[in-house]
Amino acid sequence: MSTTRHLVNRQRRLATVAAERTAAPAPVSKPVDAETVAEEPQDDAEEQKEAKKEPEREPEKEGTQEEGKASKSGRSPRLRVRLPAVLCVLTVLLGAFAAWAFTSAGSLRDDPSRRNTALTDIGRTSEVKGQITEAVGAVFSYDYASPAKADAAVKKYLTGAAVQQHTDMLAEVRAQAPKQKLVLTTTVTESGVELLDGDRARLIIFADQSNTRTGKSEETTYAAAMFAVDAVRRGGTWRISGIDTFTR
Repeated sequence: MSTTRHLVNRQRRLATVAAERTAAPAPVSKPVDAETVAEEPQDDAEEQKEAKKEPEREPEKEGTQEEGKASKSGRSPRLRVRLPAVLCVLTVLLGAFAAWAFTSAGSLRDDPSRRNTALTDIGRTSEVKGQITEAVGAVFSYDYASPAKADAAVKKYLTGAAVQQHTDMLAEVRAQAPKQKLVLTTTVTESGVELLDGDRARLIIFADQSNTRTGKSEETTYAAAMFAVDAVRRGGTWRISGIDTFTR
């Protein structure tokens, strides 16, 4: 601003001097104003000093204008450039997290401990305990006088591998029963559902057994037993599908 003011003042003084020279009758007749001539170099020196103090302004570049516009709008060009890259990274991360979550959920569903509803499905747990307790008492009891009753219990309560396992376990009892007039009675004292998954279950059985010989000299022996049974539910009824005596 000061440089412009000095230029205007100088032009005004030069115009005044030129007008005075034109109005004079002869160029030599009127002496040159010494004060004016003395002021011109001084003004030039002042203008040069002012010019040094105030560096020339470079024309604004397009990029600067764009940055100004961006600053007014609250976004910078660098932010506009980086935003798509950030969104791509977030998309990849979210996709990876979704895949991990799906895999983890699948593994949890496949984990038997996660599928076990023995502690949460109280109704089904009580049902399988009651029916298997009855089944164990029936198939592990034998009366020499009515072997058909034992055979009917096997057909009613056993299925799959449990049929042959039961035959092997009671083979000696069946062989000795007619001679010694044996009566085997099994009573379940406690049971616990170890696994309950839909129509499959595994139970731990605690039972008391009494073996009575009713021949000439009646004799009764007692024993405690612990074993596990696998059970399946078919047609609304739980049946024993496997017997584990922990002897392997």
